[in-house]
Amino acid sequence: MNKFSILWIVLITMSCSIDKKKQGMDQARDSTGVKETNPTLNVYTLANKNGLTMRVTNWGGRIMSLMVPDKKGILGDIVLGYDSSEQYRNGNPYFGALIGRVGNRIAKGKFSLEGKGHNLAINNGVNALHGGPHGFHNVYWEAIPSASTNALELHYLSKDGEEGYPGNLDVKVTYTLTDKNELMIDYAATTDKTTIVNLTHHSFFNLAGDGGGDILKHEIMIPSDRFTPVDQGLIPTGELRKVEGTPFDFRKPHAIGERIGNDDDQLLVNVPILCIPNRNR
Repeated sequence: MNKFSILWIVLITMSCSIDKKKQGMDQARDSTGVKETNPTLNVYTLANKNGLTMRVTNWGGRIMSLMVPDKKGILGDIVLGYDSSEQYRNGNPYFGALIGRVGNRIAKGKFSLEGKGHNLAINNGVNALHGGPHGFHNVYWEAIPSASTNALELHYLSKDGEEGYPGNLDVKVTYTLTDKNELMIDYAATTDKTTIVNLTHHSFFNLAGDGGGDILKHEIMIPSDRFTPVDQGLIPTGELRKVEGTPFDFRKPHAIGERIGNDDDQLLVNVPILCIPNRNR
């Protein structure tokens, strides 16, 4: 069994802002009064003893909102998303979603395993991205609420050959809001055939809160000496380049936007960040 555990205290992914209607969230099931057009699409609310609340839908395991306190104790939503679960169907396909079987890109949608070649679904130019068009972000997960209100277990069976991947992959993901105000995401997966798997999560975070502008002034520290350059298709070249002297040196805290305009080949190949206009302005 492959098992992955991730403890998120602070994670920042992108810099856009989006307005949301703040809703009451005091029950295990969705308490917003939204009438789902698809009876299999449900929304669950997690809460810890300190008042943190998080809304999750079983479609793609999406985190719809995460209300956390600032230094003054005022709650704010720090993940980008939409007002209702239905809006996710035609919006950004990865907002807040679980990603699999393999996060990021696989060059030309091909890989070899134990001497056998496998062809994957192509959905990003000539490459396979985030598990394909019908990856884990685009499926319904079985949701199993815990006895408490601070955790939710999601289960999905990815069948042999789905999107081109070998083996039946049985996946369990557990979201937990701890009483230390941490968001924990635990991944567990078992397979009946040799396969590849690289599970991750795709929320877009803005610690300034909903409508708080971009994240360019957010400070971040990454204790890493090297990074992996990518080609024009955003596929890693195989080189492990030193961060020293590059805009990617975050061994000491730096603002995200401090060097984002530098003349660096790796900044030039990055795709533009998708921004969604504020809907209520």
